[in-house]
Amino acid sequence: MKILNIGSINIDYVYEVDNFVKSGETIPSNNFKIFLGGKGLNQSVALAQAGSQVFHAGNINIKDDNIKKELTKWNVNIDYIKEVSESTGHAIIQVNKDGENSIIIHGGANRAFESNQIDMILKNFNQGDILLLQNEINKIPEIIEKAKNIGMKIFFNPAPMTKEVLNYPIDLVDCLIVNESEAKKLTGEDLDSDEIINLLKNKYSNTSILLTLGEKGSIYSYKTKYLKCEAMKVKAIDTTAAGDTFIGYFISHLSRDKEIKDCLSMASKAASICVTKKGGAISIPKI
Repeated sequence: MKILNIGSINIDYVYEVDNFVKSGETIPSNNFKIFLGGKGLNQSVALAQAGSQVFHAGNINIKDDNIKKELTKWNVNIDYIKEVSESTGHAIIQVNKDGENSIIIHGGANRAFESNQIDMILKNFNQGDILLLQNEINKIPEIIEKAKNIGMKIFFNPAPMTKEVLNYPIDLVDCLIVNESEAKKLTGEDLDSDEIINLLKNKYSNTSILLTLGEKGSIYSYKTKYLKCEAMKVKAIDTTAAGDTFIGYFISHLSRDKEIKDCLSMASKAASICVTKKGGAISIPKI
């Protein structure tokens, strides 16, 4: 079984602030750093840190070849990373004094996938292989449909959540991974976690649902299976990449036929360690 992640690659510009900037306001930053990030890259790094071989497919600007060298250091396979003329995707991230973040993303090269590129990537994978997707790249519906035709097992994290996701063929996805905000936008309802889970199960009856709840833990539900996992209590310094860490570790352990409860527990542990460090991919632990 191989794991393919078709996902974003970003350069993160991180500003430490006391509080998030408000409309019409100008504020100073307490610190500034540049990291590699993007939900796609972060999740590939998490998979690799969790012990899995992961093939990352993505686009970067031709001048940012150093990104591939960094990914190689993390043991991420870079065979399917393409250099294009568009600027590498980037994010402007505010991290407040409580360790919470606020993010603006520019897609750039992440939005430059072409149909023939997708075909060239997918022809190297087979039935039963895992495909991981986020919503920071283009052509998501096409990728889902083509991967399903191959018989790949599809994990989809619709972040950042946009109105276009409502028209994606999510019923073809094997596992939908969402946080509370994304789940409420998918259902159109502002309900508690158990009610949201039930709505999603009814809407996507053949899809397992993994609902991440931050410091409140996570819930996994599929058919009659329903499991809750508590989060470890830690002092958060920076929550950037915590959700991506959770996803990477969960899929890594699931791919090795671990019990769901053990996958959730290990993912929660890794995410809890992640928030005690600053940065994106560099904060993802190896445990």
